[in-house]
Amino acid sequence: MNSDYIMNTYSPSDLTFESGEGSWLFEKNGEKYLDFASGIAVNSVGHCHPHLVAEIQRQASKLIHTSNLYNISQQERLAKRLCNLSFADSVFFANSGAEANEGAVKVARRYMYESGKPERNVILCIEGCFHGRTLSMLSATSKVENRLGFGPLPDGFRHVGFNDIASLESHCSSDDIAAIMIEPVLGEGGAKSVSKKFFLKVQELAVKNKFLIISDEVQTGIGRLGTLFGYQNTELKPDIMAIAKGLGGGVPIGAILATKNVSSAMKPGSHGSTFGGNPLVTASANAVLDILTEKNFFQRLNEKINFLTLKLNELKKDFPNFALEIRGQGFLRGIKLKEPVNDVQNELKKNKVLFVPAAENVLRLLPPLTVKKEEIELAIEALRKEANRRSIL
Repeated sequence: MNSDYIMNTYSPSDLTFESGEGSWLFEKNGEKYLDFASGIAVNSVGHCHPHLVAEIQRQASKLIHTSNLYNISQQERLAKRLCNLSFADSVFFANSGAEANEGAVKVARRYMYESGKPERNVILCIEGCFHGRTLSMLSATSKVENRLGFGPLPDGFRHVGFNDIASLESHCSSDDIAAIMIEPVLGEGGAKSVSKKFFLKVQELAVKNKFLIISDEVQTGIGRLGTLFGYQNTELKPDIMAIAKGLGGGVPIGAILATKNVSSAMKPGSHGSTFGGNPLVTASANAVLDILTEKNFFQRLNEKINFLTLKLNELKKDFPNFALEIRGQGFLRGIKLKEPVNDVQNELKKNKVLFVPAAENVLRLLPPLTVKKEEIELAIEALRKEANRRSIL
């Protein structure tokens, strides 16, 4: 890759893909790779799903962008579908997960302001969380390394211990809390699942102390945990939710969903986006929902999730010095490794299978929701081959 003209914010591999189909990516020379990264949980319905491609082409041939100064029928349809499929009553469309999370914080603070409680402006976050790289979301994210050199950062964020109920109770006793922002499974933070007890306590304290719950579903939403939204696997009753990644199937889109009570605090001019919810991206997201709402889609998905879970547990049992722990849920899974994750990832790449790392030396598995059972077997076979190779070194 010639990086002379691209800002040096990534460390890309030497791979350059020319095309994709389903769970596979192809180099120009015809070499193919099994993609268990999915663009970091973005390619929810795989690469170039025929229905998604057809809808993008159809919309692009008619109208790509107008702006939110006008009604957008595709946006209205998508918003109605998302509300009907969730707790929400209204939607604001953004362009990314970080934007959606940032907007969710704005909605929570504005709600408290409009309720006559402007002093309630602090957002509680969970240690190990990742909510994005905008300045405010750097404050929300607990990883110190991400913040270096970008100060002064916005204040108004505090962190509670992961699954630490005592820490949660201590922080929630303050009378300046606007909301708690929580991922059902910490994606970048090591594919760690929040416990049922912790969720129950969050819900209890939110009701008792009258603060809001923001579910960050940028990575866990759109089917990745086996339900359309991750909170549906929990005891949480969110007031606000942020989604992105898999919603557009590869086209950049984010969204803030909220109850009528909370969203009523937002007035014309209180938030906005030039590109958010334009005809092209909302047509793409509607196509993704078409696929996910097909009859028996989630039944088939959960059968594949159960199969992957079985195979990962077998991997851990057979290679306990390779796979120290199996983490996560659904198709957001992690293998905590004994060996350095980047070394293992690179060896697997040589065997034409793509994964992504996460914190705490975890190898993350993020296959498309449309992955085939035999493709799961191929990925597991590659992992077992690498585990066996390392066991005899």
